[in-house]
Amino acid sequence: MFGPWWCWGAPRGPRDASGGYRRYAWTGADADCRVWFQAQAEARGLDYEVDRNGNQWAWLGDPSRGDAVVTGSHLDSVPDGGAFDGPLGVVSAFAALDELRARKVAFRRPLAITNFADEEGARFGLACVGSRLTAGKLTVEAAGALTDADGITLPQAMEAAGYDPEAIGPDPERLARIGAFVELHVEQGRALDLTGDPVGIASAIWPHGRWRFDFRGEANHAGTTRLVDRRDPMLTYAETVLAARREAELAGAVATFGKIAVEPNGVNAIPSLVRGWLDSRAADQSTLDTVVTGIEKAAREYADRHGIDLDVVRESFTPVVEFEHALRDELGTILGSGSERPLPVLGTGAGHDAGILSESIPTAMLFVRNPTGISHSPAEFAAEDDCLTGVTALADVLEGLACR
Repeated sequence: MFGPWWCWGAPRGPRDASGGYRRYAWTGADADCRVWFQAQAEARGLDYEVDRNGNQWAWLGDPSRGDAVVTGSHLDSVPDGGAFDGPLGVVSAFAALDELRARKVAFRRPLAITNFADEEGARFGLACVGSRLTAGKLTVEAAGALTDADGITLPQAMEAAGYDPEAIGPDPERLARIGAFVELHVEQGRALDLTGDPVGIASAIWPHGRWRFDFRGEANHAGTTRLVDRRDPMLTYAETVLAARREAELAGAVATFGKIAVEPNGVNAIPSLVRGWLDSRAADQSTLDTVVTGIEKAAREYADRHGIDLDVVRESFTPVVEFEHALRDELGTILGSGSERPLPVLGTGAGHDAGILSESIPTAMLFVRNPTGISHSPAEFAAEDDCLTGVTALADVLEGLACR
């Protein structure tokens, strides 16, 4: 999946013409990845199970003992995503276990590898569905109302994929068995490339959310309607996109309109509706609030000027996540032993399952260098040597947590 050293036949999923992947939750490509995960678990003699929310688990040792050490990530992708975001953490988890067995270490705590379902939210519009359900951060009712672009609901998709949607919901008993969760992930930025380090430790995840802007105007003929007579929501949307960039630059944050739906979506028709989705993230809550408030204020001013009706709906939100300092420091101690300088500790604007679970169990993250800084794109990359260094670092962490 990631080059010649990943030699276990992990499924790539179909590549789009862009060169990227479209491994959406509960589709055929997702099913191929899930079959691969189960095969890797069984090939290593691990106890395999799927929990009530569709997350996959591979256990070494008895999970009922509690205080387990868990690692893993996800296998789904964004539209035209790269090969590393998510799968690197899952494949590295199996490779780290192989390394620990080669070291002939004795495990004193249960160990598990996991693949969380629907982390990217590419199909149903909400990220980290599997971990949100498990942690009780997504209600069964809200999950049941999630639909994809074809109107298929999440329960319908799960059922079509062979899973029981009636079982979904919080899973506190499972979380109570876990003493620590460590997620390895390709860095989605260039901080490590700039410091020259192949691996780093996460400090925090920026607060972030998704907002839907519905601009409603009036459909009309593109060739016969005078400009002064138009109620064109596309104009207001375009001005709002520019406002988002301006507000983000002023605040030192990020804001992106990356998805749009237009009705009636005809070349020769003035739209009646333009629906755009805003993703915004910042280093702290106050800054994020300032950015989103500024964008909405500008959008409403533009809408009033052009006779456009506007509705703004917050579809998801994740507050700032400070990874548990004790676990983070323990990772630093384990990985810094014998080295000339400590590993860099860096924040990230990207959301992860580790962030969702952080309020329920101690979590931490390792990042592997991405020299391009590009993610959610076919250009996403991590060098083979850095990936191997990441596996070694993860194995060292797991040995320090589960074997000593």
